[in-house]
Amino acid sequence: MTSAAALPQNLPTGSDRNSLLAIVALTLAGWAFVIWTSLHMNAPLVQAMMPKTSAWTFHEAAMVWLMWAVMMAAMMLPSAAPMILVHRRMSQRGDGANAFFVAAYLLAWSAFSLVAAGAQWAMQSLGVMSGMLVMTDAWLAGSVLVAAGIYQFTPGKEACLANCRTPIGFLATEWRPGNRGAFRMGLKHGITCIGCCWGLMAALFVFGVMSLVAIVLLASAVAGEKLLPEGRSVRWVMGSFFVVWGMALPHL
Repeated sequence: MTSAAALPQNLPTGSDRNSLLAIVALTLAGWAFVIWTSLHMNAPLVQAMMPKTSAWTFHEAAMVWLMWAVMMAAMMLPSAAPMILVHRRMSQRGDGANAFFVAAYLLAWSAFSLVAAGAQWAMQSLGVMSGMLVMTDAWLAGSVLVAAGIYQFTPGKEACLANCRTPIGFLATEWRPGNRGAFRMGLKHGITCIGCCWGLMAALFVFGVMSLVAIVLLASAVAGEKLLPEGRSVRWVMGSFFVVWGMALPHL
């Protein structure tokens, strides 16, 4: 492992440009897709992402996964930008290694999207999800929110969030040289990010997988937790809200 002190950390500011432009382009493309799907529910492409029953075709399964993967990229890339840019500055191989880092990060969230698509299928199989991809069983929905809320207060959440909030500390500890090393670090960061945010993402099943308002608010919470100076306060607010709302939901 290369020590952090041995890594070049003072590259010219202009060296960040390619990475920043790539993050912005991918994020805008992802949000454009999310907004378009929310505004065109009757389009054949969107209908394929919202199978009415659990008897999915291969095409429908692929489209459900694609919906989740693009949505996760749109929601997560902005809050991952500091980590990506710090990696770019520390990497002796510049943009090439940085591309491997970003690709691995997105791969981790693509794997999470596969799990989310499986959960969506399971809920449809059990008959607890509407055609608009909202959980219909109030007790189950409340339990999901309470579980997600409690997780916000756990040491596991704290540890993952701390790594996401300290790019230099994370990279100095996990540093591996070369493109392969960048890929491993990006994958590790993606897994850490999933550990930090899975509860927030699970709430989409309660508030609506296709709800643009829910997606924007949860993406804002993710960014707030990771980027704001008082980000840990956002964590506590979201946890408290989830627990209270989850306990009240079955009685509404």
